[in-house]
This record gives sequence, C-alpha cells and structure tokens, in this order.
Amino acid sequence: MIEIKNLHKSYRTGSNSLHVLKGINFSVAEGELVSIMGSSGSGKSTLLNILGILDEADEGSYILDGVPIKNLSEKLAAKYRNKFLGFIFQSFNLIGYKTALDNVALPLYYQGQSRSERVERAMSYLEKVGLADWADHLPNELSGGQKQRVAIARALASDPKVLLADEPTGALDTKTSYEVMELIQEINDEGRTILIVTHEHDIAEMTKRIVNLKDGIIIEDRVVSQVRALQNV
Repeated sequence: MIEIKNLHKSYRTGSNSLHVLKGINFSVAEGELVSIMGSSGSGKSTLLNILGILDEADEGSYILDGVPIKNLSEKLAAKYRNKFLGFIFQSFNLIGYKTALDNVALPLYYQGQSRSERVERAMSYLEKVGLADWADHLPNELSGGQKQRVAIARALASDPKVLLADEPTGALDTKTSYEVMELIQEINDEGRTILIVTHEHDIAEMTKRIVNLKDGIIIEDRVVSQVRALQNV
C-alpha cells in the first residue's frame, strides 16, 4: 500500500540547512496498523506530512497504492489526498458551527455527492462510531472522546485507502484514549490500513507494528508480539 525508498528531506533555516529525514526506507502492506514513534525532532511529523501529501521529499520515492507521489500540482495533490487518505488530528479539527453530522459529511461534499447521499453516508459512519444519537449536536456539546469519534467518522466517510492519525489520543485522558484505540483497532480489523504517530508507548503497543525514528533515521521496526486490547490495560 505504501512504499518509501531512500527518502530525504531538509529545511532551510536562514543560511543553514536542517537535514530532517536521512534516507528512510519504509513499507506498509494493506491492512496493517502501524505506529510511528520518536521524540521531538526525530522526523516523525515530517514523515507524516510527506505520507499525507502535505509536503514533498527532496530525494527518494513515495508510492501510494501503486501511484507515484512526486512533483504534483496543488490540484492533483488535493485530489490524491481526497481519494487515498483520511486524516485524524490531536485537536480534532471539527468546524465549530456545524453539527456532528455535517462535520462527517463535509469530505463527501468535495466528492460531489448529493445532500441526501452525504447525510445517509455520514449518519451510517456516526452509527459506526456509536454517535448516531449525537448527530445534531455541535462540537462544543461533545466530550473530547466524542469529538475524536466524530473526527474518525469524518476520516472514514470518504472511504480512504489509508488513515493517517497524528497523536489521536494526545488530548484525551487515559480511559478515553484506550476507548478510541479500541475503535481504531476495530476499524483496522475490517481491513483498513492505519498509521498512527504517537509519543505514548502504551498507545503504540496497541498497534501491530512499531516504527521508531531518531535523528531522521529508523532505529527500530518491530512487530508487536501481543497487541494490547482495552480489557487488558
């Protein structure tokens, strides 16, 4: 599903150049649940931005579902993001004046679906995350865990090939974090490919594979021998 080879990325800071990714080789098969870990400055956010087609590498190749991601116009990059990717953020990124239903339906608007189609599909995903009864509520009427479930439903609504989650439990308490991770595990069990950036070791251990970055290189890539489930934490 994802194939990255010899990925390099540098940023210019004044007269200096900061080499952030230093030859990353990384692949993800369809249906994997992978966490990407690393301290601040390790390169994990830069890698996620490249995976999310929000930034582009200086060197190397990125293949997403058989499609080379290279030298894209803004229009084509946006098209590929909408076609291939769903995003889940630490801060939820919900639109405050729109209901939970309208927030979930928003990606479908950009896909050109009719209002009735958008509402039907959005409601089905709210049901999937256990929030059908909250469809008409605004984000400020929801708890943190509910907001993240709405965000997950929104990410799923466009039926992406890959879900990219950036610190999805970072703003949640421990119990709610585990509940959100259980939902992510269930979505993965249905065959969805999911990548999670996290700095929390217990959250990483609830995925099936951990990739650890340090100073722009992968220092560890291991399969989790026994994935932690909610009832065991």
